[in-house]
Amino acid sequence: MNHVKALIIKFVMIAVVLLIILTGVFKVSFVDTLWISLVLTLVAYAMGDLMIFRKAGDARDQNKRNMIATISDIVVAFLVIWLVGDALIGNNPDIVTASIISAIVIGAGEWFFHKYLDRNVFPEKHDHTTTAAR
Repeated sequence: MNHVKALIIKFVMIAVVLLIILTGVFKVSFVDTLWISLVLTLVAYAMGDLMIFRKAGDARDQNKRNMIATISDIVVAFLVIWLVGDALIGNNPDIVTASIISAIVIGAGEWFFHKYLDRNVFPEKHDHTTTAAR
C-alpha cells in the first residue's frame, strides 16, 4: 500500500509540474500532458526510485543516494518528456526546451520525494540503528 500512495504522490507532483509548463506555457493539450505524466511516473518510479534510489549506496548516506537518484530522475524525465512528447504532439521544436525546464523542476521535487520514500516506503534504508549496531 505504501508503494501505491507513493505512486499517487509522484503522479500528482509530475502532473502539476507538466500541466503548468507543458500545457500552461507551451500549449500542449491537457490529455497529452496527462499521458506524458503517467508514462513518466511509471518509468521514473521503477528506474529512479526502486532501482537506483533504493539500491544505491548504504543506508547511512542518504544524501549520496538522493543525489544519484535525483540526477538520474532529471535525465529520465528529460528523455521521457521529450520522446513521448515528440510522439504525441509531433515535430515541435519547443518540446526540447519544455523537456529541459520540466526535468529540472521535477528534479527539485524528486529531492524531497526521495526523503519521503526513505521514511515511509523504504524503512530499511532509514533505520540507522540496526545497521550501526552490526
